[in-house]
Amino acid sequence: MNTKEYSSIPCELFNWITFLTQALPVRSVKTFIELLIGSILTPSGFVCSTYLKVNMRNQWSSYHKWLQEGKWSWVKLGQRFTELALQLNTGSIVYLVVDDTLTLRASKKAPACKIHHQHGNKPNLSTYVLGQCWVSLAMIVTRQDRQSIAIPLLMRLMPSSGNTGKLVAAKTLIRALKRPLNGVKEVNILLDSWFMRATLIHNYLAQGFTVIGQVRRDTRLYEEPVKIHKPGRGRPRKYGKLINWKSIKYASSEKLRLTMYGKEQAIHCRSRILKARFLEGELVKVVWAQMEDNQNNKRPYCLILCTDTTLSTEEILLRYAKRWSIESMFHQLKHHWGMKDMWQQTRQVLHRWIQIKQVAYGLTQLLSTLNESLTEKLTDHSPWRASMVITAGRIREGLVRELMHVRVVDWWDSKMKIFSPKNVYEKTNMNREPCYTV
Repeated sequence: MNTKEYSSIPCELFNWITFLTQALPVRSVKTFIELLIGSILTPSGFVCSTYLKVNMRNQWSSYHKWLQEGKWSWVKLGQRFTELALQLNTGSIVYLVVDDTLTLRASKKAPACKIHHQHGNKPNLSTYVLGQCWVSLAMIVTRQDRQSIAIPLLMRLMPSSGNTGKLVAAKTLIRALKRPLNGVKEVNILLDSWFMRATLIHNYLAQGFTVIGQVRRDTRLYEEPVKIHKPGRGRPRKYGKLINWKSIKYASSEKLRLTMYGKEQAIHCRSRILKARFLEGELVKVVWAQMEDNQNNKRPYCLILCTDTTLSTEEILLRYAKRWSIESMFHQLKHHWGMKDMWQQTRQVLHRWIQIKQVAYGLTQLLSTLNESLTEKLTDHSPWRASMVITAGRIREGLVRELMHVRVVDWWDSKMKIFSPKNVYEKTNMNREPCYTV
């Protein structure tokens, strides 16, 4: 075993990996640890690149075979990682984001690859592209600098044929995490305009979740009908007066200055409690929001809907702004964690491999939320950034320096079922109480 001092690595990382190994069979633990550590160290999405980063104990073909034929569940691994993320969540509210993304492909032989509409309207891409569509469920956590970051929990690859759509996938992802979310008092689901559909919102409301999302500007919204004490012919009115931008445009607005999307924003708001027709008359709080540009001119308004009518306008805007962090997560997974390079023969194997890469990415993001005193030794490789916030990228570079070509499989104690370098616990005072429940 390598006798190098590894005290610069926070012991929380070893505790978390030990916690995650309980979701796998005993025979698969060592292979999982090797692939997980290798995934943390490499920006590539190829299994062979991961194999070269750590001193592996088996031949490279053994790891491909384990991904294809191993008796383990990637869904259980995602559930275990969700339990870990929930126990590390310091807030009273859990924020979950459901969104989709495309990974472009040049060959139709890739699993579940077909032509998709590129609704992001990117100028350098065609309107219709060949690729794979992923529906992702992520959880929002807050770093020490109060910056919101997204941690992927589960991803589902949409099949190229059949009746399964993205709305069904969004319901399935939440249902797969039903057990870890049972003990959470308040869960907020943040959605973009495409996922704000009645069938999905009603499904989340039935589970006791609060939904906040942006909807189309032409959404039919009505006031509550005037109650008539004297009954007349016909059934009572369900909707009152139609409310749209024309009827509320000249109403008095409230100007707020909020820190959103990385800077302070000036926002003009109008809010009302109305009935949404696409939700079959459900009472919701609606916010018309207009941001100011650099020349203090008002931008086109956006319409934000919240199913919790007791929240203030300011709170609704701040909560919905957290959704944008999932776009940064997609960018990092594709370009810095190898998601765009991942190529497997079947959907099942691709789900397994991307789940391991997601957990690797999530662990580094969770390390960035710790107190800086626990990670400052790991990030002293860049003194020119000493005064800056410790990010997941800096932590990753420190782990590469410490763990490159190390035989990490020897750190797994099969008898005690604990993953840790023994010299860390022998030479340093790192026997702190773990921050998770076994």
